Amino acid sequence: MLSEPRSGRLAAWGNALLAGLVSLDDAALGVVGEDTVHRVEGVPGEARPVGLTLALGRLRALGVTGFRVALPAPGHPLGLSGPPEFNARALDAQEAVVAVGAPYGLVPEVDEVGPPGDVRVEVVWHCLPVREAPPADVPSLGEAERELAEGLRDATAALAQLDVAGSGPVAEAAMDAYRARAGRTGVGRDVLAPGYPPRAARVLELAQRVGLLISLAYEHGPGGAVSASQIAARGEALRPVERVARRAQVAAYNAWVEEQERG
Repeated sequence: MLSEPRSGRLAAWGNALLAGLVSLDDAALGVVGEDTVHRVEGVPGEARPVGLTLALGRLRALGVTGFRVALPAPGHPLGLSGPPEFNARALDAQEAVVAVGAPYGLVPEVDEVGPPGDVRVEVVWHCLPVREAPPADVPSLGEAERELAEGLRDATAALAQLDVAGSGPVAEAAMDAYRARAGRTGVGRDVLAPGYPPRAARVLELAQRVGLLISLAYEHGPGGAVSASQIAARGEALRPVERVARRAQVAAYNAWVEEQERG
């Protein structure tokens, strides 16, 4: 989920649309990305699922002035504001988009169809009522950047100690991410739509690097950790930084709304 959530694409390109920086068609193309098709079910006034262009246009007409991202996990309702029904659906999907200016939220349902080698990804967004309230546990962009740098530093030190001679793939990925935290590879800029501040791209890029680190850690298992206690220690080192990385991603995608609210 940390690489590029679909809710991030929807919020980023939806905000670019609301800012007048892209057309409805371009916004829809940005949201769909490499998927086959996206449709939206439950749009007010529509009895059937509709395309993204119609849904985004209708939400804009209903008073939506921005889009926020939520990336909840068990025990951490990051970005959610209720009601419980919406929160439960968002938690099941591990992501959601919450509108600003009108009480609506969108949760994706992803379906892969077709034979191996020709798999098509179809997404249905469920438009549901949400509570208009401050989202849970969302940091400012500045707070997220500081948290992420500190969390990555601590995780890098812990993982390097757990890998034998510091040569395990997880430790190497951690060191690469830590050294590159001030680098500029353009990952965030490729994901974010027009209108976002450069700092948001920088924070998103680092959060995605951390997401790669976490994925490697789980894919490669214990690596150099040779005891149950060391395996448990690796999990303890990863959990806080994974939480910080999700907070940073939410802050980056929400940066456009944050700027609008500041003036």
